[in-house]
Amino acid sequence: MAVHETREHDVLIIGSGGAGLRAATSASAAGVSVGLVTKCLLGKAHTVMAEGGIAAALGNVDERDGWKTHFADTMRGGQYLNNWRMAELHAKEAPDRVRELEAWGALFDRTKDGRILQRNFGGHAYPRLAHVGDRTGLEMLRALQDSGVHLGVDIYMEYTVIELLKDGDRVIGALSYDREKGAFTVFHAKAVIIATGGIGKLYKITSNSWDCTGDGPSLAYHAGAELIDMEFVQFHPTGMVWPPSVRGLLVTEGVRGEGGILRNKDGHRFMFDDIPPLYTDQTADSEEEGWRYTQGDKEARRPPELLTRDHVARCIVREIKEGRGSPHGGVFLDISWIKEKLSDAEQHIKRKLPAMYHQFKRLADIDITKEPMEVGPTTHYAMGGVRVDADTQMSVVPGLFAAGECAAGLHGANRLGGNSLSDLLVFGKRAGEFAAQFARDNQAGQVNHDHVEEAVRRTLEPFDDVDEAGGEGPYQIQEDLQAMMQDLVGIVREEEEMERALVGLERLRGRARRVVVSGNRAYNPGWHAAVDLGHLLTIGEAITRAALERRESRGAHSRSDHPDKDPAAASVNIVIKKGFDGTMETRRETIPAMPAELQAIVEEMK
Repeated sequence: MAVHETREHDVLIIGSGGAGLRAATSASAAGVSVGLVTKCLLGKAHTVMAEGGIAAALGNVDERDGWKTHFADTMRGGQYLNNWRMAELHAKEAPDRVRELEAWGALFDRTKDGRILQRNFGGHAYPRLAHVGDRTGLEMLRALQDSGVHLGVDIYMEYTVIELLKDGDRVIGALSYDREKGAFTVFHAKAVIIATGGIGKLYKITSNSWDCTGDGPSLAYHAGAELIDMEFVQFHPTGMVWPPSVRGLLVTEGVRGEGGILRNKDGHRFMFDDIPPLYTDQTADSEEEGWRYTQGDKEARRPPELLTRDHVARCIVREIKEGRGSPHGGVFLDISWIKEKLSDAEQHIKRKLPAMYHQFKRLADIDITKEPMEVGPTTHYAMGGVRVDADTQMSVVPGLFAAGECAAGLHGANRLGGNSLSDLLVFGKRAGEFAAQFARDNQAGQVNHDHVEEAVRRTLEPFDDVDEAGGEGPYQIQEDLQAMMQDLVGIVREEEEMERALVGLERLRGRARRVVVSGNRAYNPGWHAAVDLGHLLTIGEAITRAALERRESRGAHSRSDHPDKDPAAASVNIVIKKGFDGTMETRRETIPAMPAELQAIVEEMK
């Protein structure tokens, strides 16, 4: 059996994106020993791809903005399925987290009087996104890494976590292996924080990085945690569609925030054709100004391209399906038209959207200052994940915390752009603080070494079966899984197709049990893919079962066989939990009523 070593920490964090690093900073500042394990290299987590900005009601561009408006926008965007306490904490604390990040050295774009500049984004009533051009995630990670390293956090790069370890009902660490050498390591800890990001690699077309394979929610589920909102997968309206090698690569909402407009092949700005009922009494004065948007006694003007992401994605799909799409199966996104309004439009675009300019110039040979981009929906974000306590971020499993995209509750049925980065900061900080408190209040549990050896044996099985007839490599299985999820559990769903997906998932699980890999454990990407397959299959089943259970269309969940909202499901979460017999169980649970003072805010902002 493989030799393994043991590392001891008070708090173990799995994931090195914004949530993991922010959690590491606050836990370490609390005076406990912190270890951070990551599949990738430090600085390469998917947060680096976040472009548009951090949503926080600073009020620097429009002084009418405040936490109440941000709270109401988040709840409305989430179709009121949000955990209202998380939405309240997020709206109230996000401004301080942004200012804190600035104090740690993050360099934001500035207003003329030197304050942090903010831009418009979909679903937000006012310009609210603090940004660094279109490279906000990169700057955020840089500042957080500097802070974490200076606090003495121990970082273990290129480690894959296989399983969470428990002592009774409590999580007391994790088993992992070093991707470089293939050696196994037990991380023994008093508290564990999962901050592993998203699930995008479950789908064929995605903006997500290679490491977004649903590890965190899957690990938590198998350790006894509950998952919620798994049916809500956000398909970002604008990903690249050409050339094929970069299909799905994100085109930031910042393009639309800076004035980009959507047109079909006939040049028609189709987003004006389908403004939701909320805005039907607010007509556009002109295409440039957008419609008049009111909240209480407040007024602003919004282009229809900045409606919520689920709505914009469905409008784009409609244009493509009805034959009005672009040559390569998308629609046109045009920022170059602003030259009609700005004399220095070319330099303005290059200054505000430098990454987008270079991305299209290098990858598609398109100059976005002179011609439109071709874009289409791409799997982008999971609103669902580990169910956590709003204040502490602890799951129903003692000692197990979660933060960031792998945790659920804040975004409800649909996330607003920019809320992800402030989510990482607000709840990463809280997870770190409360995990540190849990570690101080509890002794280290006992590691079951027989259980560890059994987990190691299972992880090495693909090497043992290399000569077995009927075995296959992991890549074809993963490709088939991605294609099936894209086709049967994608943007628009129906019962018959999802039932077929469940059958397909079981067949794929059977193939995965016979997966084989060759070579040795050092630098073996086939082995890594085989390990990832287990997580992807678990998350695929959770999404499909939750989507079948929600028999309505709401937010990012759209069903052709149930196109309307079901009033009976307006305040219901679908909860996923592993049963005693190992099968996946679903149940419907009513969301607790919102306190009167928060309900009054929502009513006022309507």
